[in-house]
Amino acid sequence: MLTVTEVKTKRQQKDFLNFPLKLYKDNPNFVPPLYSDEKKMFRSDYVYYDTCEATCWNAYRDGEMVGRIQGILQKAHNEKTGEKRIRFTRFDAIDDQAVADALFETLECWARSKGMDTVCGPLGFSDLEREGLLIEGFDELATFEEQYNAPYYQRLIEHLGYRKEVDWEERKIYLPEKDDGSLKKMTEFIMNRYNLHYGEAKSKREFIRRYKDGFFDLIDAGYKDIYGTVPFTEGMKEMLIDNFMLIIELKYVCVLLDENEKLVCLGLCFPSLSRALQKSGGKLTPAALVRVLHDIKHPKILDFGLVAVDPEWANRGVATVISQRILEALREGNVQYAETNLNLEDNRAIINQWKRFRAVQHKKRRSFIKKLDSAAACAADPKTAR
Repeated sequence: MLTVTEVKTKRQQKDFLNFPLKLYKDNPNFVPPLYSDEKKMFRSDYVYYDTCEATCWNAYRDGEMVGRIQGILQKAHNEKTGEKRIRFTRFDAIDDQAVADALFETLECWARSKGMDTVCGPLGFSDLEREGLLIEGFDELATFEEQYNAPYYQRLIEHLGYRKEVDWEERKIYLPEKDDGSLKKMTEFIMNRYNLHYGEAKSKREFIRRYKDGFFDLIDAGYKDIYGTVPFTEGMKEMLIDNFMLIIELKYVCVLLDENEKLVCLGLCFPSLSRALQKSGGKLTPAALVRVLHDIKHPKILDFGLVAVDPEWANRGVATVISQRILEALREGNVQYAETNLNLEDNRAIINQWKRFRAVQHKKRRSFIKKLDSAAACAADPKTAR
């Protein structure tokens, strides 16, 4: 018998967190999230619960776990857009349509009970979380920032009536075969023309103290109309700063300031933690921490965190400066390439930026959408048995 159960007990929480680790135990491309970060969503004081509601479900067949899913009511996003949406995320399942059917039917009933008329995803609480279903690039190593999934997930989801809403593209960025120096000259021209300069700091703490306010203001302004984004809350800011303190290296950060010390453009890269966290299942064991610290200091791969430009500066070419800093970063040490992570397929400004490099599109992700039938019946009992 197949049963879907709302996650409430400590045992069910553990099952929810461990299921993808077991499902992808022997997959060389799966990269787990930080286990300690995932556990926080079961705390009542979790940073997102001031603007969100969320519920998790586990699917069991004859006592064995076969799938999971989380539903999120992101109130801040719905208020921003005027929509009535529920997000789904953390969907994992064996290759069995009945399991997917049971999980999504339970999620959709919950959505209707909240007065919602649309389900979309995979999307997390915010765009700081993993988002998008992998639909191309299954033989590529996942980045630490994004989720891996098997090819059959798309078939399971589309069978339930979900269709594409947006796609993201991901690229590997290599040094150009030839550097004629034109990018450096253009960077110098832009810096001089607009009287710009780089923001400096001697330590991570000094960097955060100097630029955190401008950093969050710039992201909120630059990303406010981007799909799935929500404004930063104070809790989100504190969480992001804590994460930065662990993985950021200042030499992979570019902060561009105008003559009044206002932040107009920024770019962030992080040393890849994918290999460092694979062996420990995302847990920061002493051995894993040693690997993490080594890869932060001696990266072979860089992961793009974000590139943000003040909308007032969007057409002045300042993103060229970020490209030049990326070029410099790729020349350092043993860095082999950089991963762009997610770029919306219609974001031509950022995609055109990669043309300055040898860029290989190697992955694609998708967010799905489904309009709900308000007349559909839902079981009174939250458990679904088959």
